[in-house]
Amino acid sequence: MTRPLRIGNASGFYGDRFDALREMLTGGPLDVLTGDYLAELTMLILGRSRLKDPKRGYASTFLRQLEEGLGLAHERGVKIVANAGGLNPAGLADAVRELAARTGVPVRVAHVEGDSRPVPDGYLTANAYLGGGGIAACLRAGADIVVTGRVTDAALVTGPAAAHFGWAPEDHDALAGAVVAGHVLECGTQATGGNYAFFGDHDVRRPGFPIAEIHADGSSVITKHDGTGGVVDLGTVTAQLLYETGGARYAGPDVTARLDTVALTQDGPDRVRIDGVRGEAPPPTLKVGLNRLGGWRNEVVFVLTGLDIEAKAQLVRGQLADALDRAGSKPAEVRWELARTDRADAATEETASALLRLVVRDPDADAVGRAVSGAAVELALGSYPGFHVTAPPGKGAPYGVFEAAYVPADEVEHVAVGPDGTREAVPATGPYRELDEVPEPALPEPLPAGPTRTTPLGRIAGARSGDKGGDANVGVWVRTDDAWRWLAHELTVARFRELLPETAGLTVVRHVLPRLRALNFVVHGLLGEGVAAQARFDPQAKALGEWLRSRHVTVPVRLLDRPEANA
Repeated sequence: MTRPLRIGNASGFYGDRFDALREMLTGGPLDVLTGDYLAELTMLILGRSRLKDPKRGYASTFLRQLEEGLGLAHERGVKIVANAGGLNPAGLADAVRELAARTGVPVRVAHVEGDSRPVPDGYLTANAYLGGGGIAACLRAGADIVVTGRVTDAALVTGPAAAHFGWAPEDHDALAGAVVAGHVLECGTQATGGNYAFFGDHDVRRPGFPIAEIHADGSSVITKHDGTGGVVDLGTVTAQLLYETGGARYAGPDVTARLDTVALTQDGPDRVRIDGVRGEAPPPTLKVGLNRLGGWRNEVVFVLTGLDIEAKAQLVRGQLADALDRAGSKPAEVRWELARTDRADAATEETASALLRLVVRDPDADAVGRAVSGAAVELALGSYPGFHVTAPPGKGAPYGVFEAAYVPADEVEHVAVGPDGTREAVPATGPYRELDEVPEPALPEPLPAGPTRTTPLGRIAGARSGDKGGDANVGVWVRTDDAWRWLAHELTVARFRELLPETAGLTVVRHVLPRLRALNFVVHGLLGEGVAAQARFDPQAKALGEWLRSRHVTVPVRLLDRPEANA
């Protein structure tokens, strides 16, 4: 029997823990080490970097990590696969070769091209999300290091697994299993206790990075190196499975994975088995991420202290509006938000204070710059008592907009450039299957009537939330069958909107995943034009799930009297 392929992760985003690459290489056995450096916002950042220097456009942190990691990987026979190439994978591959020559480490470097698309007028970047085929081809050609541009996060796992086990494009179930494992690994320590709803159950001060032991049939075990911090259990893996997903069909360029078939089993301490995953042919189109500069943005935060908070807020809002009208330079978008962080009879000045946040946006830099900052500063001695701001107003900064488009998969030229420079075209993975919704599964029998208690939802339910462009998702799960019988009937779309009033008027779609005892809510349009536009207090919806967990609901007492509800 072919032994499992051990694939680790050392980066969940551009800026993740710098020494993780070394820790993963020295912490225990590995076959492949991956690094995910790209996100929607990262592509915009790299696009602006490339404007200043056409030779850049890649994640330079990866190169600095390799200065000490390259030799370690070579000594241990670990292959490295990372999407740090960003907008310039060929440039990063050349830089890695230069590093290898300088340090005397004989590694073979390859890269993947083809994600770059024609950039429409007014945009900075346009990149298709490629699958793992190019990575697999590079590894089959003998590469030790493979760098890519915009591939799907899961492709960093499907590519090495397909190369190792010899999977064909039609091995949908095996590929789907690898996609699920890749999705668990992609955000690094979020799978090992980081950002975890029940963080108080474990020591998560410095969680280790995750590892997937991939088997030939696509099943896997999620684990971590012995002796590292954090935890791998059913809850941490479930949380990451729900992160930034939608319905039961999780579509990608390699395969569409059926999340409603995923089975999780605790397989020992810090080991969770994933099996049963079914796959379907991928859709006929590839997603293309488009980034552009949307205009200019500025922000002022006024501090309101003590009594009459609402009246103070009303005064300064009126004064600033009058000042902008007089100047004839009112920005195109003016948004006020009052955060009542104040307490009555507070023991400290800070806890006696509320924050009034002004955000302005406009296509013209001048409209959000001096005109706004000048108007705010000029109020300093003639407004509400105790007037001050958290920081001096600035001149404003550009903001970005992310948009998604789709192109036929057959139109994208996916190319693997091997260690010797040989270019291999990666064929499209057709035949395809159009995406459609999975029929709503049957709900469990509701719990019988009994005594109830009002308590925060988070006393029995976990949640994790995130962003996809302008949409947000909130995955909610519970840990027992009885709790699932309650949650599935209690947390309807209507109840979700009641608990999170900011979602009122938006389209909210609920997806039911009984095998995970989970509900996944997608809130369309909550984040406006995406994270780079910073249209909301929490622009990536990272804490949306925690807000939901803090809301009070009526819960059957029988669920609250169990140890897992009080952990």
